[in-house]
Order: sequence, then C-alpha cells, then structure tokens
Amino acid sequence: MSRERQDDLPQDEFEDEEDALPAEPALDIAEAAPGALKAGIEVIQQFAKHLPNRPGVYRMFDRAGEVLYVGKAKSLKNRVTSYARGMAHTNAVARMIAETANMEFVTTGTETEALLLESNLIKQLRPRYNVLLRDDKSFPYILLTGDHEAPAILKHRGSRHRKGDYFGPFASVWAVTRTIDALQKAFLIRTCSDSFYENRTRPCLLFQIKRCSGPCTGEISIPEYQALAGQARDFLSGRSSAVKQLLSTRMQAAAEELEFEKAARYRDRLAALSAVQAGQDINTQGVEEADVFAIDEQAGQFCVEIFFFRNHQNWGNRALFPRADRSLTPAEVLASVVAQFYDDKPPPRLVLLSHPVEEIELIAQALSARAGRKVEVAHPKRGERADLMAHAVKNAREALSRKLADNAGQSALLAALGAAFGMESAPRRVEVYDNSHIMGTNAVGGMIVAGPDGFVKNQYRTFNISTDTIAGDDFGMMREVLTRRFAKLAKEEGFSPEPSPEAPAPAAPAKDVPENGEASASLLQGAPEGAPQAEGSGGKKRKAAKPRKDEDGFPSRPDLVIVDGGKGQFEAARKIMAELGAIDIPLVAIAKGADRNAMRETFHMAGKEPFKLQPRDPALYFIQRLRDEAHRFAIGTHRAKRKRETMKNPLDEIPGIGPSRKRALLLHFGTVKAIQRAKLDDLMRTPGVNAATAKAVHDFFHDA
Repeated sequence: MSRERQDDLPQDEFEDEEDALPAEPALDIAEAAPGALKAGIEVIQQFAKHLPNRPGVYRMFDRAGEVLYVGKAKSLKNRVTSYARGMAHTNAVARMIAETANMEFVTTGTETEALLLESNLIKQLRPRYNVLLRDDKSFPYILLTGDHEAPAILKHRGSRHRKGDYFGPFASVWAVTRTIDALQKAFLIRTCSDSFYENRTRPCLLFQIKRCSGPCTGEISIPEYQALAGQARDFLSGRSSAVKQLLSTRMQAAAEELEFEKAARYRDRLAALSAVQAGQDINTQGVEEADVFAIDEQAGQFCVEIFFFRNHQNWGNRALFPRADRSLTPAEVLASVVAQFYDDKPPPRLVLLSHPVEEIELIAQALSARAGRKVEVAHPKRGERADLMAHAVKNAREALSRKLADNAGQSALLAALGAAFGMESAPRRVEVYDNSHIMGTNAVGGMIVAGPDGFVKNQYRTFNISTDTIAGDDFGMMREVLTRRFAKLAKEEGFSPEPSPEAPAPAAPAKDVPENGEASASLLQGAPEGAPQAEGSGGKKRKAAKPRKDEDGFPSRPDLVIVDGGKGQFEAARKIMAELGAIDIPLVAIAKGADRNAMRETFHMAGKEPFKLQPRDPALYFIQRLRDEAHRFAIGTHRAKRKRETMKNPLDEIPGIGPSRKRALLLHFGTVKAIQRAKLDDLMRTPGVNAATAKAVHDFFHDA
C-alpha cells in the first residue's frame, strides 16, 4: 500500500490503520510506489558516491526542505548505500526513501561523537521518522545554595548557573516539596530569598513553628547554622546513617542531662528524616545512584518508565510516551530514548535498561563522554538490580494500560460529542473559547484545545483584547478573538479574505501565548485537499488548502468550535468565521441554563432551533468539562494580567528606562515616590543616569 506524503494521512503518524493491527510487514522497496521510490533511490545513490568511509551523521530532507530523518553511522558510505540496495524495508522506511529529495552530512571523529550529535539534532529538529521523546518539562532538583554565608534550600529547574550543590533529579515537584518540607523540620534550613533574608529585623513565622533556625536575626550563629547546612548536605549526599547517628547521640545526651525539651527537638528531627526515607516506595542497598529505564509495548504504542535512585533512595518515577513507528522493536526505541533523555541532563553512574540493546557499549561511551566520568549501562539479569527492573517494567505496563484506557474513553466521548451535534464523524480537534474581564478592564480571551488524548495544553492560546474594543462588550471581544484566530487560518490557507463593508475591521495580529510558555507548531491549517470550497459572505469561492498536522499527527485545524455564550456570541462568531472562510467548521454556542443550572444548558447551532441535551447524556458532561476548562484558563490568564497591572512600576512606562537605569534610580532614591518628587538636578546626579534620561524621568512625572 503506497502513499505519497505522510501529511496526506488522516491519522497519527505511522498509524494509518487501526491501532489494534500488528506492525506492518516488511516491504520490498522495489514493489512499493516504483516511481517515487526510484526517484528517492537515485537521490541517495548520487550522495553515496562521494561519501567517506568515516563515522558521521546524515539528514534526509523532503522536497519542501523539512527534515525527514536524522541518523548516525560508523561508516556514512555503507549506511547511506544500504538505503538504495533494493533490500527489504518496512513501509515507513520505504515511504521515507520515496520522499527523500536531499541529504546533508556531518563527519565526526568517532561513532560516539556521532551518537551525541544525532541525539542533539533529533531533539532540535524533531524529524518525522525518528523516535521522538515527547517530554517538554524539565526535571526539578533541590539546590543547597553556596553563594551566601547562610545557605538556603530551594526548588530548582533549568540551567545550573547558581553556585551550590544540586541534588536530583526528582520525578515531580511534589516529591521535591515533600522532601524540602521534611528537611526543614530536620535541619531548620531557611527557604527564603536572599533579599528577604537581608531585610529581616525579627524572625519570621517559620522560626516560630520550628521550620527555620533564624540565622537572619542572629537566633543562631552563622557557624552553627552552617553546621546544620552541612548535615543536610550529608543527608542528601547519601550519608544519612551518619547524620541519624549524630542526632540520636545528641538526643540521648540531652536526655541524660535532663534537657528534655532539647531532646524532644532532636527526636522530632529524627522523625522528619525517617519520614523522608519512609516516603520512598522502594529503597536500595546495593544501588547508590542509578536511573532505571523500563519499556513496554501495547497496541503499537510504547511507554518508558524511569525510576530515579540517588543515595540509596528512590526519588520518584515518571512515565514517558515516545512517538515511534510500530515496526521498531522495544530495544530500538529504548536506545533512542536513553540517548535523547540525557541530551540536557547529567547521567548518573549507572543506567539500567529493561531490554538488551545492541549498541549498549556505544551508549555507555557517549554518556561517559557527556558526564566526564565513567557511566555504566547494563541490562540486569539477577540480584537486586533485576528486582528493581521488574518493578519498573510492571509500572511501565500499568502506565501504558491506563493511557490506552483513557484514550479509549476520550475517543468515546468525542464520538458522543459528534453525534450530539449531528457531525458525520467524531471530531479530533475541539476548540473552546471564553473571555474574562472585570468591568471591561484587563480583558483577555482564552482558547483551549481537546483531542483524543485529552486536553492538549501546549496548544492553548490567550488573546489580549485591544483597547479599541468597547469595555464590557462581550460580543465585540468574541469577534476580536475569533478574527485573530481565523485570520491566521485564512493566511495559512493561502488567501486574503475581504470582510464585508459592514463587518468590523480585523484586529491586530494575535499575541498568542501557549500555557506552558513554549511556542508550538502553527495553530492553523487549511481544509482537506479536495474538500468543498468554502463560500464567504461575499459569495467568493476560496480554494481550500492541504491539511496540516503537528509532529504527533494532531490536526491544527479545528473540527468543532465551541463558544461560551448565548445567541449573541453565536451570531458574532458565525459571522466572523463566514467572512474568514471557516464556514465549513461546525460552530456551537453553549448558554447557561436558568439560575445557571449546570444541567440545563441551551445550545445554538446554524440551521437548528436552540436545543438542550438529556441531563444524563455523556456528551453533556463532556461539554461541561470543556467549558469549565476554558473558563478556568481564561480566568487564570485574566488574574495573572490583573496582578501584573497592579504591581506595575510607573518607571516601566517611561521610554528609555530599562532594568539597569530603573535599578539605579531605585537604589539612589529608595522609592518611586521619592523619584517622582525629585528635582531635575537630583536626577542628573544619579549614578548611571545621563542627562537625557534624567530629563525624561522628570518630564514624565511633572508635565501635565
């Protein structure tokens, strides 16, 4: 079964058939799409003629210049030549060869360097045919600061630019918070910022509840406090037995001297340390520092469960669901995941794998080169390591079973949603819109997205409502949000719609902000190729564009749009969507019932009278979940914007005043009010502020 382009496929990447089907059989490359395959083979052969017999990395590109695949090789010439020998390949590889129009190469000194470069390029370029590790969250660490005389214990994510000792990774922020909470009780270490510490004149509440020893106000001497910090460092470094023995000895000594309150404090600290260790599900005796990777495969999907062990303690686990072709073996997927996982993380001294990987020695060399010390990579078969692996494999199997069950339930809900609104098939991408403001101020619009895997939070967007929209005009706000959203859709479809004369002019381009703070693939795409052409309000035919998908095969064009509101919001949304060529997308408005009853919502759709769903209809509960999520997102965004406005510094509004000059002014005058009252001569004497800046500040506060 040949296919021209992966983008033409209606389902997730490499998953065109039903999920229950087994992996596609091997396909002789000479039998599939002869014309396209022949062209791809010729391209590869031309490059293979001039390649050296050296290690390196190769990239395969399609005709549009998009990266199809990134691979490494011990011999570039041999590896690239193997693609064009007419040997048996899987359907995925055959499609990749057929799409190849160009290649690029980088030679390296060793195969280890090639592996490191390959994993780096895969994470950056995210090629369509590679195994992709879908994990956009960094792992949290505990930081015991080393740049202050009184070290603080803090949660940390990101780069390690601050001086101190880092302990981790932990599987979740919850695990870090729980551990820090216990360490506060055990060692009385501060968690406040340095600026808060420097400005204390009396102990804070944490000192009163015995969570801090109060070094900020001299309740404990700095040498004594540093000794406590050293004990915390020893405990996190694995010397927990020595620390507990020290506390136990001091408790006994205090009790013998009849200092029972002091002995009770040592007892409570010992109990807190025991709570940290007892909170771990499984601890180890012979494995001090290791990451355990276990993979499971079901229904063509993979789950990799990772357990983190540090200092003989279990610091949590996390399940990852990489995107991979179903024809790959678990060992192949696991090898690629491990290489990508440590691209931006320091590896431990031991990495345990659930499956025997062919390139296990190469992976060990690459991780050792990255860490600057020896890293052992092993497939355990007996003993404590094998017991840990069995536990991880069980968790991987259960996590994947839960995900498959959740996806099946979500698919059923989407099918019920489509049936409730008379759609021919279940929607794969549902967009829900809501607005939030207080008397028209700090108005924002929110868009949430749901699909077969649940809420797709990296596709969420916020829209800052412009001041041109009348304050409190909910219809106008909805028009502006949808104009921004579907004007971008029109641009992606390759035409510039012309609104009717009575329609409001489109607002400024959207300021789209993903909820997780990271940019994603473009939100918008055209209608499927060959679909009926949409006709706008002006009666003009518009040519539909080919549908686009992101790297996981999730569509970028909505199959269903839901707006929170009644008939007015529905008409405003329908008019904008018609003018911008999106009339073929089903639109639904959901109005709250009488007395805001959650079971009596009224729905508005084109060509139908307003209607209600049965109170026990599963689709109704699903719609309520979607609406509540949109409401939560819009309200949260509005509150964040309102908080920023409340805390806004007047100096931020002065042109030419950046962070450095603002800091110089505040350090010199102390407060904004003092800057506002200052004379021009005083402003000019501020270190780091020139005459032009001083005049700008003076004129801002004194001109009428």
